[in-house]
Amino acid sequence: MTDVRFYHNAPDRLRVACVLTAKASSGGRRVAVFAPDGGVARHFDQMLWTFQPLAFVPHVAAASPLAAETHVVIGSTLDTLPHDDVLINLGNDLPTGFERFRLVLEIVGPSDDERQTARDRYRRYKQQGHALDAHDLAQRSGE
Repeated sequence: MTDVRFYHNAPDRLRVACVLTAKASSGGRRVAVFAPDGGVARHFDQMLWTFQPLAFVPHVAAASPLAAETHVVIGSTLDTLPHDDVLINLGNDLPTGFERFRLVLEIVGPSDDERQTARDRYRRYKQQGHALDAHDLAQRSGE
């Protein structure tokens, strides 16, 4: 079974995704970022270059020839993502094929629409028997 962690009340969903990506990558994990919306993928790519003033998170798009050897890969479909360690889901739906990943991270913003789609994903993960963990970012500092 896949472990699934929900991070809810994220004031800026992509910034939290950057923080989680940097932490996982610096810890030696391989991160696949699922961004089915091309605009979100481009924005996330740009944020990874700039969100930490004195650090860099090496990353590439799934179509890059360096994807297999780069720790962070951004793609719009799961079948193009070469890693199966950590999946960060930046989509609004449960991605088909997520079960191949050891860990799935879901980031939920404060809007009612984001909360509702996240609740639906949570129920589906639970129905399938995956281990679930929730973190309220409103109660934490620094993320």
